[in-house]
Amino acid sequence: MSETLLELKDVRSGYHEAVVLDRISVSIAAGGSLAVLGRNGVGKTTFLLTIMGIVRPMRGTITFKGTEVSRLTPDRRALLGIGWVPQEREVFKSLSVEENLTVAARPGRWDLDAIYALFPRLKERRRNMGDQLSGGEQQMLAIARTLMTNPSLLLLDEPLEGLAPIIVEELTAAIRRMAQDEGLTLVLVEQHADVALKLTDRAIILERGLVAHEAPSADLLADRKTLDRYVGLKLDAPAANAG
Repeated sequence: MSETLLELKDVRSGYHEAVVLDRISVSIAAGGSLAVLGRNGVGKTTFLLTIMGIVRPMRGTITFKGTEVSRLTPDRRALLGIGWVPQEREVFKSLSVEENLTVAARPGRWDLDAIYALFPRLKERRRNMGDQLSGGEQQMLAIARTLMTNPSLLLLDEPLEGLAPIIVEELTAAIRRMAQDEGLTLVLVEQHADVALKLTDRAIILERGLVAHEAPSADLLADRKTLDRYVGLKLDAPAANAG
């Protein structure tokens, strides 16, 4: 059985006096993958921000690789091996694709050759500036840039939102390879439950700041009653909006 990589125990977090998450106890084994589901506003992004250290817990503990990191700054957590891909992507628009990839790279499995094998589009665009990419290509670049830091844990915040179907297919294939073939531990926040559950091995559903349901992803995928109750929308693949 794989050792626990990340563990949250009785975590409460939020913003100033506002509690967004409470009594959160979740563990993720090394090589595991977790989908975080729920309606808008239930605290899914806050869950990731709390793991990353951008939001500090008001109570409880967060342990990563056997070390309590509850009070560590985001940069310290990043150095320990937590990688975060925010919704906003935040690519460096004045740098080329290759410069974006190498600016914060650390030695490990994910180097330029591995990244270009995972995302052939980025190899084709490697000399393009960040602001010359489509939205989907910027999302690929944001994920790839984080992979170049060679994290032990990857946090993905709605990576498929607003993208054209062909880009969604490429990104889901890449995420599946990272999780299932490469054994990279990841936490995926995604509005489209069907997609998220097919890419992960376990899932939690947040409701009113609490973990309302936890199950193997395959079991939850077959449990439409629970999905309809707690998620209630976006159970199919994302529709086209932007490339």
